[in-house]
Amino acid sequence: MSAFLLLLLLGAEPAAPDTVVVCPATFRQTLQPWVEHRTRQGRVLAFVSNTGSPEEIRGKIRDAAKRGRLRFVVLVGDAEPAMYTDPALRARCVPPHYAKAKVNVLWRSPPHIATDNWYADLDDDDSPDVAIGRLTADSPEELRQIVAKILAYERSTDVGSWRRQLNLVAGIGGFGALADTVIESGARYFITQNIPAAYRVSMTYGSWRSPYCPDPRSFQEAAIERLNEGALFWVYIGHGHHLSVDRLRVPDGEYPIFESQDVAKLACRHSAPIAVFLACHTGAIDATSDCLAEQMLRQPGGPVAILAGSRVTMPYGMSVMSIGLLDEVFNKHCETVGEAVLHAKQRMLKEPAAGDRQRTMLDGIAAAISPAPKMLAEERAEHVQMFNLIGDPLLRIRHPKPIALDVPATAAAGKPLKITGTCPIDGRGTVELAVERGRLTFRPPPRSEYPKTAAGLAEFQETYRKANDQRLVSVPMTVSGGRFEVQLDVPAEAAGACHVCAFVEGDRDFALGAANVKIEGKDSR
Repeated sequence: MSAFLLLLLLGAEPAAPDTVVVCPATFRQTLQPWVEHRTRQGRVLAFVSNTGSPEEIRGKIRDAAKRGRLRFVVLVGDAEPAMYTDPALRARCVPPHYAKAKVNVLWRSPPHIATDNWYADLDDDDSPDVAIGRLTADSPEELRQIVAKILAYERSTDVGSWRRQLNLVAGIGGFGALADTVIESGARYFITQNIPAAYRVSMTYGSWRSPYCPDPRSFQEAAIERLNEGALFWVYIGHGHHLSVDRLRVPDGEYPIFESQDVAKLACRHSAPIAVFLACHTGAIDATSDCLAEQMLRQPGGPVAILAGSRVTMPYGMSVMSIGLLDEVFNKHCETVGEAVLHAKQRMLKEPAAGDRQRTMLDGIAAAISPAPKMLAEERAEHVQMFNLIGDPLLRIRHPKPIALDVPATAAAGKPLKITGTCPIDGRGTVELAVERGRLTFRPPPRSEYPKTAAGLAEFQETYRKANDQRLVSVPMTVSGGRFEVQLDVPAEAAGACHVCAFVEGDRDFALGAANVKIEGKDSR
């Protein structure tokens, strides 16, 4: 007997749902471990059939929302276009909505945007009111793999340093020289300004002139390894297609960055990262063949959730969304990935607040490069529609406990630097002195010409490794009783703006902290 029927027999009204699950009957049994997990967490679920028209499904979601507690919508099933002519396929799919495009058609995108956002819009203002995500399974076995990853992610007791790691992979955008420059600048800004200093960020960049480019012959391998090594987020920035992202081009040829054939190579060694594709078509849920994001979600060793666009995405819209998403995760500490995406989208639709320098700067740049400079609001609105969460919107984001550091404002190069701190958990960790992001700890070799020898190409790998290590010095430490004290020997060649970063790994939790320090030396600037 269901809990709902039992409550009716007892004369009690069931609690109002906070989560609506649109689920085909063929997937209900396979979803049960997820249902039990969420119920133990206190979620109240209401199930809606996937049969009927999209309008009927949306009407049932809105009926559930009338009770005033709805926060999440979970769609279970694919959105394959063949469902409209194949009744058997329709039985295991949830149809997307199609929003009319106004701006991205100027970038040769299809005239309609496949979106799940429509189901989360409860009042017809095109702004989502609840968090939504889609578990894009084609079979019970695929759904079983997806559910297993979700449960493993939330139950993981691995609190190692991967939880402070963000790995970015960037290609050349393919939008033209000016727009590509904006993408490159946006990636750099993304790294330096919007991620707290205590987190480690790697960059794998598809420009052979950059110190962040590994040996081009092994670029694909590096992109895959950055996901497999484990990270909080794995982010791709650049051009994309529904089955691949862009290629690295060098004077004597080109090399792939990541494509659908690589999905089978994903085997994350720690809890799976959340992936974000700031790229075209990689989240095309309605494509005739499963898009890159769908394939990655179903791969046992792939990401636990993916945020990706279903159509041609644009630099300005993606930049606004990225800044909002980072703020929701790292400053507002959203509890779930779905709510982080929801709030970032809601902010996108608004004009910049007074004093919002980032948005004002982005709006100014966009007005100069956009094919529709008077339609920036419409461009942002289209990105709200086209970016879909391929994954569970209730997925919990594990945030670190805060470490408070006592660090002097300045320190002398070649001298010891004493650091004390307090931490709410006991455990082992490290304290590091690192240069600010965007700076290097060394002078990279010039690359005026593309090397043609094995030795010349081998140099790429060592430069890439060093470019992604901002640390000047690192020492181990142990926290006992909530306090610690360490001494760093500042290198004689250190100079300029730096960070002291601390990480502590406890039995079941972890902690992070950072403080600014200026190193005064002969090369200070």
